[in-house]
Amino acid sequence: MHPINLAAKLAQFDSHWDPHVIADYNDNEVMVVKFQGAFPYHLHEDTDDFFLVLDGEMVMDLDTTSHTVKAGELFIVPKGVTHRPRAEHECKVLLIEPAGEPNTGDPATAAAKPRI
Repeated sequence: MHPINLAAKLAQFDSHWDPHVIADYNDNEVMVVKFQGAFPYHLHEDTDDFFLVLDGEMVMDLDTTSHTVKAGELFIVPKGVTHRPRAEHECKVLLIEPAGEPNTGDPATAAAKPRI
């Protein structure tokens, strides 16, 4: 048990769309990630998707609408809903997902989730 400095963790990498696990919470992984550009549309069949914007601004595109999410705001995509996050400028985000959940919803196209 110890405090985790999110800024220090985010400073350890420069890549985008590359989630890094920083802690475990029950059966979930807590991750930090940097967004820039657009992620592919995807969905998670069995789990909601949690996004907390730490710095910057992102847009969450859904099938028929888009929502701007600013620093200090969170957005939860319900399971089974097709979505895509995107950010014009770099955006820093905290994610919480069940351990082992692929970030694309598909293990074949998912990014690795290194622990830092």
